[in-house]
Amino acid sequence: MPEIKIVTEVAGRVCALPVEAGATIDDGEEVAFVEAMKMEIPVAAPAAGRLKAILVKLDEVITEGQAVAILET
Repeated sequence: MPEIKIVTEVAGRVCALPVEAGATIDDGEEVAFVEAMKMEIPVAAPAAGRLKAILVKLDEVITEGQAVAILET
C-alpha cells in the first residue's frame, strides 16, 4: 500500500486531533487542527485510506510543511 504524508500548510499549535492511528478516513476528512492567528485551521487528508500514524502531539508547536500523519491508501 502506498503511503502519503499529510502535511500542514500553516505553522502553529496543534489544538485538536479528532482521529486516532488505525482509523479509516475519507478524502478531505480532518486529521488535525492547528491554531494559528487565533483561528483553528484544519489539516485534511488528501485521499481516503487508513491512518497509519500520527506524528504530532496535542499542544505541540509545528512548522509550515511539517508532516502531521501518515496515510495508507
